[in-house]
Amino acid sequence: MTGAATVRLTTSQARRIALAAQGFLDARPPAGAATMRHLQRVVDRVQVVQIDSVNVVSRSQYLPFFSRLGPYDTALLDRARDRAPRRLVEYWAHEASLVPPTTWPLLDFRMRRAQDDSWGGMQRVARDHPELVEAVFAEVVERGPVTSRQLEAALEHDLPRERDQWGWNWSLVKNALEHLFWSGRITSAGRTQQFERRYASLERVLPREVLAVAARPEDRPDDTTAFRALVELSARAHGVGTEQCLRDYFRLKPAQARPAIDSLVAEGVLVPATIEGWRRPAYLHVEARRPRRVQARALLSPFDSLIWQRDRTAALFGFDYRLEIYVPAAQRVHGYYVLPFLFGEHLVARCDLKADRAAGVLRVHAVHWEPGAPDEARAALDEELASLAGWLGLSGVTGELVGAVAR
Repeated sequence: MTGAATVRLTTSQARRIALAAQGFLDARPPAGAATMRHLQRVVDRVQVVQIDSVNVVSRSQYLPFFSRLGPYDTALLDRARDRAPRRLVEYWAHEASLVPPTTWPLLDFRMRRAQDDSWGGMQRVARDHPELVEAVFAEVVERGPVTSRQLEAALEHDLPRERDQWGWNWSLVKNALEHLFWSGRITSAGRTQQFERRYASLERVLPREVLAVAARPEDRPDDTTAFRALVELSARAHGVGTEQCLRDYFRLKPAQARPAIDSLVAEGVLVPATIEGWRRPAYLHVEARRPRRVQARALLSPFDSLIWQRDRTAALFGFDYRLEIYVPAAQRVHGYYVLPFLFGEHLVARCDLKADRAAGVLRVHAVHWEPGAPDEARAALDEELASLAGWLGLSGVTGELVGAVAR
């Protein structure tokens, strides 16, 4: 199927393809009835789930599953990440992310560049204190899963003389752990309630078939194979997207992604496409669903993979979205922690929310409606807010604008 003709898509068609690829066409199970099979279906659709420490509403890794499944038991996700057979492992994919274990070896190119591409503290500890890095590695293998605080206490007990010699502090130990994590020598067995990584050896976390590849660097995929596989996974998760879209999903560089895209086009896996109003060429995955209608509704995490790439979000939905957490309060336009509301195939509102756990309520600080939002979206948003509050274990929804939402 080489040399396929270019497919011409309207913006609405591209939007519906994208929503289907991200799992918003899949039927939700009844509230509270989601199983591991449902969770796996979401993983298979999105491929990457971003992690973030902000807990204004919920930790970000839990929200994409709520958006697609409705109220579900978050222990399912914890089990998929923390217990064998693991369905998700953590690594630097988009940002800090959960990915299927089979994707982990495809990121070996990033692991090999740990000394050059990681942050300064990691590079310095690997360069200036290699003996500390090896001591940290040995302790993780021996004691893991272990947090950085636990490991520092263990090292102080086991190697007091070396501690004086190295003159380390907490940041040195933490940087050594992060260097080992970035370089793929250790991994994470999950997170604590305080969001601390629980560092562990590869043998304790990776499934046997993945470990067999990880244990022998020469058996890991070469760069050409890895980039092609990552771009194909990205294309599946997008349905249709530009080179920029396909690169951003796994944070690939143009020189890494372009040959992979060309190869996939030549093999017929990707079909060249043009999208109404888009200046850049796009690529349609050959197996992407092309629905005629999407009847979705969901509150989206600011870190949801549907809206990661802000240029894409603006082009697909006419929705200029920016996260304003780091904007001074007086300069914010829509609020501190704003969740877009998806209704049908459109993003129709922005909801500034906070889970006030002390008061036991979900606070709606503001709701900003997009021009042309249909009246029926308002009642739907009320229902989604109530569903979100219940899922978070809160007694209800409150805020100055709640009544206005319903009317």
